[in-house]
Amino acid sequence: MDLKLKNKLALVSGSTAGIGLAIATALAQEGARVIVNGRTEAAVDAAVHQIRAQTNGVAHGFAGDLSRASVAEDLAKVHPGIEILVNNLGIFEPKPFEDIPDADWLKFFDVNVLSGVRLARLFLPAMRQANWGRIIFISSESAVQIPAEMIHYGMTKTAQLAVSRGLAEAVAGTGITVNSVLPGPTRSRGVGDFVEALAKDAGQSFEDFETEFFTRVRPTSLIKRFASTEEVGSLVAYIASPLASATTGAALRVDGGVIKSAF
Repeated sequence: MDLKLKNKLALVSGSTAGIGLAIATALAQEGARVIVNGRTEAAVDAAVHQIRAQTNGVAHGFAGDLSRASVAEDLAKVHPGIEILVNNLGIFEPKPFEDIPDADWLKFFDVNVLSGVRLARLFLPAMRQANWGRIIFISSESAVQIPAEMIHYGMTKTAQLAVSRGLAEAVAGTGITVNSVLPGPTRSRGVGDFVEALAKDAGQSFEDFETEFFTRVRPTSLIKRFASTEEVGSLVAYIASPLASATTGAALRVDGGVIKSAF
């Protein structure tokens, strides 16, 4: 299927590894010109090289912490014509509620929520002028089923749903769509490393830990396994495309059925 993304300019924040890299790769595979973002030049250069090698597509790099307003503004000066904005930048950390200080709540909100708000604010005027654009927030199943082990993270994922829906309402009747995508347990770099460390500590193989995890921790999963980053990337690529013009204001799940609701 041709997603009609050829030459569209896309930014994927936090895209040097994991889900972000998979999204950037999927977009480049479909012919989009992709801007890869990470905090260090080395990580960005490595990701750009990988995308070019795998897709023979066009990828550029922008190194910088996009949770900082000044860095986001610098990016907008270099690349003012972003047509597809994928807000993937985010952090997570399991921590008991009683041990989460105010500073952590503010940091998580700044990185996971405000980074996307700022970027959307910067690039929305050009999208309005062109009467076309895509803004996508990478949320999580944790937005709906708040994890007791990291409530501050779940809070930010729920906030993304609110911002996404509100922004979709604000651009109603235009050629701009705004959506959220909710991955479930996914074998991204950060999660994979975390899970493998837990499995090692428990004296288990990854496969044995995975089976136990979906039996005890995420029993509502219908696929009974971690999703791949590519499975998330393919959905995002479609939602970013002109083919998905009737999909907006939505919270789209790629959660393996973890969220136990028909709606």
